[in-house]
Amino acid sequence: MLAFPLLTCRPLAEVALGAAAAAQRPNVLFIMTDDHAAQSISSYGSKVNHTPNMDRIAKEGMRMDRVFATNSICTPSRATILTGKYSHLNGVPVFNRFDGSQPTVAKMLQQAGYYTAMIGKWHLGSDPTGFDYWNILPGQGVYNNPTFYDKDGSTVYQGYVTDIITDITIEVLKNRPKDKPFFMMSHHKAPHREWIPDEKHRKQFEGKHIPEPPTLRDDYSGRTDAIREQQQSVFRDLTRQDLKLTPPPELTGAAARKWLMEKPTEVEIEVDGVKKRLTGKELEDFKYQRYMQDYLACIQSVDDNIGRLLDWLDANGLRENTVVIYTSDQGFFLGEHGMYDKRFMYEESLRMPFLVRWPAGIKPGSASDAIGINCDFAPTFLDLAGLPTPADMQGRSFLPLWKGGKPRNWRRAMYYRYYHDPGDHNTRAHYGIRTETHKLIYFWKKDQWECYDLVADPLEMHNLYNDPGSQKIVAALKQELYRLKKEVKDDDQFADSQPQTSSYVQAPPPKKQ
Repeated sequence: MLAFPLLTCRPLAEVALGAAAAAQRPNVLFIMTDDHAAQSISSYGSKVNHTPNMDRIAKEGMRMDRVFATNSICTPSRATILTGKYSHLNGVPVFNRFDGSQPTVAKMLQQAGYYTAMIGKWHLGSDPTGFDYWNILPGQGVYNNPTFYDKDGSTVYQGYVTDIITDITIEVLKNRPKDKPFFMMSHHKAPHREWIPDEKHRKQFEGKHIPEPPTLRDDYSGRTDAIREQQQSVFRDLTRQDLKLTPPPELTGAAARKWLMEKPTEVEIEVDGVKKRLTGKELEDFKYQRYMQDYLACIQSVDDNIGRLLDWLDANGLRENTVVIYTSDQGFFLGEHGMYDKRFMYEESLRMPFLVRWPAGIKPGSASDAIGINCDFAPTFLDLAGLPTPADMQGRSFLPLWKGGKPRNWRRAMYYRYYHDPGDHNTRAHYGIRTETHKLIYFWKKDQWECYDLVADPLEMHNLYNDPGSQKIVAALKQELYRLKKEVKDDDQFADSQPQTSSYVQAPPPKKQ
């Protein structure tokens, strides 16, 4: 059994509030995955899988249908969640290191008397600050027998990473100070690439046929060059490692690794003891099915572990006054427009799942279509604790929405910006606006535009930007785009910024003795 540190001193802010007031403030358990698409959650209408425990949060609380990432990539989204600020203000537009000396919601809650903890995937290039307890994966971490590290060093845990993160989370909950409310971030590696499931869930999806999305074979007609130039195609860009292929026995070491990282144009598989060589459409079908089977198996493990956490909270008297949130750091393509990964401002990448249960404050089975952004998360956490939102945060609290209303002055549009060009997957830099009915995207380095009517064309297949009949709405969207760009203080300071490498490696301290 691990020993978990408990605070013995009481911050002045908590003394001022008093123990009774502190006990009444809600706890927050924030569960976040990496790269989980909302369209693979059954409460969001999934046609490819069933997620009973994520659905349980929605059934017992609220499903938010329009929560969006302001920069759809892992590290920037995490920085935004912690700071309540867009990438150009928190200093993390790409994969660069997060400056932990800046104000964060964890620090503010800690100072207000909350017990704060961070477990699992951090992926910010610096050690966590503002947490009483932290135990994190170095960089991306691995799925099997992962290394975790804390302030004292590193430890290798035997087992599957999703189970281990849940185990640690439950242990921290058991050993937390009982006279303090808690703010706990439990962050999963899954279902990040290379989508390695545990054996139980791999078998569950083995051989299962996954329905294809209607845009899997999108020919990109009428779209800008950016979508044609991307290198995140299911059919072109999945590697042998992604497809879980085994190197020939004569290849070892560096030669085997090189073979695994290549993108195959044909694949030999064995079916009922007979070897078969796949090319053309047969190969495309195989790639999509293998990708989805592995991805969904990783999700199923997350769902099971969410069930474990919910059961533990319910069994230990923490159901009523604990806000349980399930989300992901951004969306993900599950073959839509022929792609995997994220980055683009298209809906599957832009939209974050957001499910929340709070029996003391949210009506069961409710839903919200208000436009939210990940800048809103920090103000929401602060509002739950009875704290004001700092003037330099760029979001606002979800609490009015959770109470069943929508303030008259709630945002009607959100601003997005992606910087990492050419970067991983050759996704072109762009910024844009998403309203309740339309989307306008500007690939600024290419000086090309896309515009979509999300009501008439929810799959985003028909670019209206040059349509003569759409020029009035295009002009109005441009005006609103530049208004929002100015409002969020985006002055292009990071327009050409790139990290030294596209994905840093965060090395853990030496192993514990």
